[in-house]
Amino acid sequence: MKFLRVKYRHIKHIPVQLFIFLPIIPILVLDFFIELYHKISFPIYGYPYIKREEYIVIDRHKLSYLNLRQKLACMYCGYANGVMAYWVRIAGETEKYWCGIKHGSVNGFKEPEHHEGFVNYGDEQEFIRQYKV
Repeated sequence: MKFLRVKYRHIKHIPVQLFIFLPIIPILVLDFFIELYHKISFPIYGYPYIKREEYIVIDRHKLSYLNLRQKLACMYCGYANGVMAYWVRIAGETEKYWCGIKHGSVNGFKEPEHHEGFVNYGDEQEFIRQYKV
């Protein structure tokens, strides 16, 4: 019985893998449009480009001890998690440019790191000073 548990323990993961890998389609589409936005808008803002290679690393598939399924999963995770971190950076820089105001006090809200240096919620004078409204 132990052999069956070891050999077939991953069968329960098969239905879940559809939900893990299916988002690759919208991720690829969104990546195209965010990159287009990034390349067009950042020069207008006077912001430097954010380097994709600082966020997306796909290298674990080169490990010889992984099987094909694991290598594909590692490639997917390296891309998906990296590209989303990249998008957060682009969105954060955009937020800083347009509306660098911290959120009001909300229980349980985890303030993003890029909000450091943003104007405090409700500080109208500082907002006008920083954004020259």
